[in-house]
Amino acid sequence: MAEPAVRPSYVPTDEQPARTVRWRTVDIVVTAVLGVTFGVVFWAWNLAFGVLSAPLAFFAPLAGLLNGVYLMPGVVAGLLVRKPGAAIFASTLAAALSLLFGSPYGGIIVVYGLVQGLGGELGFLLTRYRSFGWGTAILAGATAGLSTSLLDNSLYYSQLSFFGFQLPYTVLTIVSSVVLAGIVGLLLVRALARTGALNAFAAGRRRV
Repeated sequence: MAEPAVRPSYVPTDEQPARTVRWRTVDIVVTAVLGVTFGVVFWAWNLAFGVLSAPLAFFAPLAGLLNGVYLMPGVVAGLLVRKPGAAIFASTLAAALSLLFGSPYGGIIVVYGLVQGLGGELGFLLTRYRSFGWGTAILAGATAGLSTSLLDNSLYYSQLSFFGFQLPYTVLTIVSSVVLAGIVGLLLVRALARTGALNAFAAGRRRV
């Protein structure tokens, strides 16, 4: 059962452990809002993806540079809510909503949302949910990018050259995820914290 929303999960710095891993009502609501918001972002990015990838067709693995947007909800939710499962919840919800909005990828996108969330979750798990600074943001971005690359290569690119396509595609996807989900994601969380909107969270109770 979720804890009362009035109880803040206060942590003075990015490097100190959270007081509790139990979910409060505010954690559930905010993670759901992130999922819905990124579901809309996914819908818009799906429309732009084809246009943006066309100039990159001369070297097909470059399309991996566009994947980072899809890894953002899990990493951002993990950095903000700081509870086990936040990355999976937000990422899967965003993917499911993008399907309802008309994703061109079909039902498999929900599987992608789950796998991408698990990938981001792994980054936070490796730090035992005790650190939420730059190192963890980059690590979570990298593990999220790796997760979707492995799924892509298994489902769609298994017949393509490992060195000619799969490896550079994986590297470029990880780079994109580190930059967009990790670095931009943490900057977004810190920008929200400065507005006072995150005062109920540890992410909003640090000096930025």
